[in-house]
Amino acid sequence: MVTNVTNLGRSGLSDWLIQRVSAVVLAVYTLFIVLYLLFNPNLDYATWSGLFAQTWMRIFSLLAFISVAGHAWVGLWTVTTDYLKPTAIRVTVQLLVILAIFAFLVWGIQILWGA
Repeated sequence: MVTNVTNLGRSGLSDWLIQRVSAVVLAVYTLFIVLYLLFNPNLDYATWSGLFAQTWMRIFSLLAFISVAGHAWVGLWTVTTDYLKPTAIRVTVQLLVILAIFAFLVWGIQILWGA
Protein backbone atom coordinates (compact mmCIF):
# COMPACT_ATOMS: atom_id res chain seq x y z
CA MET A 1 0.00 0.00 0.00
CA VAL A 2 1.21 3.51 -0.81
CA THR A 3 1.75 5.63 2.28
CA ASN A 4 3.34 8.69 0.69
CA VAL A 5 2.18 11.89 2.40
CA THR A 6 1.73 13.61 -0.96
CA ASN A 7 -0.94 11.11 -1.95
CA LEU A 8 -4.36 12.80 -2.04
CA GLY A 9 -6.63 9.89 -1.18
CA ARG A 10 -4.28 8.01 1.15
CA SER A 11 -5.13 4.76 -0.64
CA GLY A 12 -5.39 3.39 -4.14
CA LEU A 13 -9.14 2.95 -3.80
CA SER A 14 -9.65 6.57 -2.76
CA ASP A 15 -7.51 7.82 -5.63
CA TRP A 16 -9.39 5.57 -8.05
CA LEU A 17 -12.70 6.94 -6.78
CA ILE A 18 -11.51 10.56 -7.03
CA GLN A 19 -10.43 9.94 -10.62
CA ARG A 20 -13.74 8.33 -11.60
CA VAL A 21 -16.05 10.81 -9.86
CA SER A 22 -14.11 13.82 -11.15
CA ALA A 23 -14.12 12.35 -14.66
CA VAL A 24 -17.91 11.99 -14.56
CA VAL A 25 -18.34 15.57 -13.32
CA LEU A 26 -16.04 16.86 -16.07
CA ALA A 27 -17.82 14.79 -18.72
CA VAL A 28 -21.24 16.12 -17.66
CA TYR A 29 -19.92 19.71 -17.52
CA THR A 30 -18.31 19.39 -20.96
CA LEU A 31 -21.46 17.87 -22.43
CA PHE A 32 -23.55 20.70 -20.98
CA ILE A 33 -21.26 23.39 -22.41
CA VAL A 34 -21.14 21.73 -25.84
CA LEU A 35 -24.92 21.35 -25.95
CA TYR A 36 -25.40 24.93 -24.76
CA LEU A 37 -23.15 26.16 -27.56
CA LEU A 38 -24.95 24.00 -30.14
CA PHE A 39 -28.42 25.16 -29.08
CA ASN A 40 -27.38 28.83 -28.95
CA PRO A 41 -25.82 29.45 -32.37
CA ASN A 42 -26.14 33.24 -32.10
CA LEU A 43 -24.47 33.37 -28.72
CA ASP A 44 -23.41 36.82 -27.64
CA TYR A 45 -21.64 38.18 -24.59
CA ALA A 46 -24.87 39.09 -22.78
CA THR A 47 -26.26 35.55 -23.10
CA TRP A 48 -22.97 33.92 -22.07
CA SER A 49 -22.56 36.34 -19.17
CA GLY A 50 -26.18 35.72 -18.15
CA LEU A 51 -25.54 31.98 -18.01
CA PHE A 52 -22.55 32.39 -15.71
CA ALA A 53 -24.32 35.00 -13.58
CA GLN A 54 -26.74 32.32 -12.35
CA THR A 55 -25.82 30.75 -9.01
CA TRP A 56 -26.45 27.16 -10.16
CA MET A 57 -24.01 27.62 -13.07
CA ARG A 58 -21.38 29.12 -10.79
CA ILE A 59 -21.72 26.17 -8.42
CA PHE A 60 -21.61 23.72 -11.35
CA SER A 61 -18.49 25.47 -12.67
CA LEU A 62 -16.90 25.47 -9.22
CA LEU A 63 -17.56 21.74 -8.97
CA ALA A 64 -15.90 21.32 -12.37
CA PHE A 65 -12.88 23.39 -11.24
CA ILE A 66 -12.52 21.29 -8.08
CA SER A 67 -12.86 18.15 -10.19
CA VAL A 68 -10.09 19.34 -12.52
CA ALA A 69 -7.86 20.01 -9.51
CA GLY A 70 -8.49 16.59 -7.93
CA HIS A 71 -8.23 14.74 -11.23
CA ALA A 72 -5.01 16.52 -12.17
CA TRP A 73 -3.43 15.96 -8.78
CA VAL A 74 -4.14 12.22 -8.65
CA GLY A 75 -2.96 11.77 -12.24
CA LEU A 76 0.21 13.81 -11.82
CA TRP A 77 0.96 12.23 -8.44
CA THR A 78 0.76 8.83 -10.11
CA VAL A 79 3.05 9.89 -12.96
CA THR A 80 5.62 11.49 -10.66
CA THR A 81 5.74 8.52 -8.29
CA ASP A 82 6.06 6.11 -11.22
CA TYR A 83 8.73 7.96 -13.20
CA LEU A 84 10.63 10.26 -10.83
CA LYS A 85 12.56 7.93 -8.53
CA PRO A 86 14.94 10.36 -6.74
CA THR A 87 12.95 11.56 -3.72
CA ALA A 88 14.17 15.16 -3.79
CA ILE A 89 13.25 15.63 -7.44
CA ARG A 90 9.89 13.87 -7.05
CA VAL A 91 8.86 15.91 -4.00
CA THR A 92 10.02 19.15 -5.62
CA VAL A 93 8.00 18.46 -8.76
CA GLN A 94 4.99 17.43 -6.69
CA LEU A 95 5.18 20.64 -4.66
CA LEU A 96 5.37 22.70 -7.86
CA VAL A 97 2.36 20.83 -9.23
CA ILE A 98 0.43 21.44 -5.99
CA LEU A 99 1.24 25.16 -6.14
CA ALA A 100 0.20 25.40 -9.81
CA ILE A 101 -3.08 23.52 -9.24
CA PHE A 102 -3.85 25.66 -6.19
CA ALA A 103 -3.09 28.88 -8.08
CA PHE A 104 -5.32 27.86 -10.98
CA LEU A 105 -8.10 26.84 -8.60
CA VAL A 106 -7.97 30.16 -6.73
CA TRP A 107 -7.83 32.05 -10.02
CA GLY A 108 -10.88 30.15 -11.30
CA ILE A 109 -12.81 30.91 -8.13
CA GLN A 110 -11.92 34.59 -8.43
CA ILE A 111 -13.16 34.62 -12.03
CA LEU A 112 -16.41 32.85 -11.12
CA TRP A 113 -17.29 34.75 -7.97
CA GLY A 114 -15.45 38.04 -8.55
CA ALA A 115 -17.15 41.35 -9.13
